[in-house]
Amino acid sequence: MKALVTGAGGFLGLYVVEQLVARGDCVRALCRGRDARLEALGAETVLADLRNRQAVVDACRGMDAVFHIGGIAGMAGPWKQFHETNVLGTQHVVEGCKEHGVGRLVYTSSPSVTFNGKCQRGVDETVPYARRWLCHYPRSKALAEQHVLTSNETDGLLTCALRPHLIWGPRDRHLIPRVLDHARSGRLCRVGNGTNLVDTVYVENAASAHLLAADALVPGSPVPGRAYFISQGEPVNCWTWIDEILALAGLPPVRKTISTRAAWRLGTFYEILHHLLPLRRELPMSRFLAMQMSSSHYFDITRAREDFGYRPEVSMAEGMRRLAVALSFSSEG
Repeated sequence: MKALVTGAGGFLGLYVVEQLVARGDCVRALCRGRDARLEALGAETVLADLRNRQAVVDACRGMDAVFHIGGIAGMAGPWKQFHETNVLGTQHVVEGCKEHGVGRLVYTSSPSVTFNGKCQRGVDETVPYARRWLCHYPRSKALAEQHVLTSNETDGLLTCALRPHLIWGPRDRHLIPRVLDHARSGRLCRVGNGTNLVDTVYVENAASAHLLAADALVPGSPVPGRAYFISQGEPVNCWTWIDEILALAGLPPVRKTISTRAAWRLGTFYEILHHLLPLRRELPMSRFLAMQMSSSHYFDITRAREDFGYRPEVSMAEGMRRLAVALSFSSEG
């Protein structure tokens, strides 16, 4: 298979490239800067921004499948920024697929497209999109996902969307480093009563799900036109898991606590401050983060199991062991 991977130099994107190369597929990597890791894998690199329509369309030429993983995340920033990259960028990918006769498109979405600030316990893909948005990111991902799914079976293109939740593992440059940084600086606080359960997914499992979904994007399969939650299939206590991560780094468990209401108010304050005095760094708290960190949100992955045989091959225990090795290596370096 000849596959284009957008966001190939990112956390998940690089694992997808590695798994494609490992099984003998030819990979074209679209990213904004050169990456020696991609070159070492033998991937053809295309330097482009998702906002550049013609560059994205051209990158789709000659491909059998596209894994659209690239985009921007975060809780701060203007709507224009999220719309141009996540929404318009996705439209550019779809246009490229149609123009060059690409047969399969797997889009990396997010479970947050259904999150309206309340607990989600064991929900499946029948849960509707959120009706209110606590930040621009989930709204932009929802619009992009809808565009991908409504483009299914147009101009010979088959599409699906995956919603991996809390991707973690070695080489993570966002979630775990941010947790450790907050802990070391004394800024990490438990939000709520500490009993909320959450889904996570080890990065290699998330990457494997993408390959499985692409392989199943064929006529007659139930996969085309559908969205899928992707996780370990075993929710964990959010704060117990965070304490375990801290322990791997030799840090004490979280001691400070803040109520959900207080975190919501603090998040509102920071959002207003950021609007008045835009900062380039991530917000220490937001309304979205306050609700994500204090509510339960885990999902039924039966559809992914049945439709394309997804199984989290790397268990939580094995994933944590691998993470421990990576953190140890990082600290020694």
